[in-house]
Amino acid sequence: MASTTSGDVLPTGGGIFTSIPDLFFIPEFVFGGLVWILVASTRVYPDHPLGWVMFVSVFCFVFTTLWFFLFLCGANQSSVWPALDTFYHFLAVVFYLSASVVLAYITVLKGWGITINSSGATPVIASLTGERLKIYRLDIAAVVMSYVATLLYFLHAIFSAIRWKRA
Repeated sequence: MASTTSGDVLPTGGGIFTSIPDLFFIPEFVFGGLVWILVASTRVYPDHPLGWVMFVSVFCFVFTTLWFFLFLCGANQSSVWPALDTFYHFLAVVFYLSASVVLAYITVLKGWGITINSSGATPVIASLTGERLKIYRLDIAAVVMSYVATLLYFLHAIFSAIRWKRA
């Protein structure tokens, strides 16, 4: 019977496609990339809250890609990697949850026809027709994808924490 040491807790190579927490890498790519694409395809206005959403989606997409390739290449065999895996995915959950709430709030305001001007003080009422309706629908899709990405990162974090505590 083979013994399990802390050095071989995390899968490498093709094994990441067969272990439960690591199966979430691909859906995280897809839904995180969709959030990035959908928000970027609209006017990033107002700048500050939607800038945070863009930062989160790009940050998590890039770091998940790096994380995926580290796992694929087998560079994750140190005993510290299960804790790092858990920490990164919980950080991604906090980031994505905050970005999802901000994105949902901005989308609700757009749905009510309220657009915050550059100073952020005075709401301007505008109807949802034509281009505004298209952007509103893209924002709704981005909100849904953002919450799905949050859920995927949360599941990955929970299963990574279970794997870490088992090590």
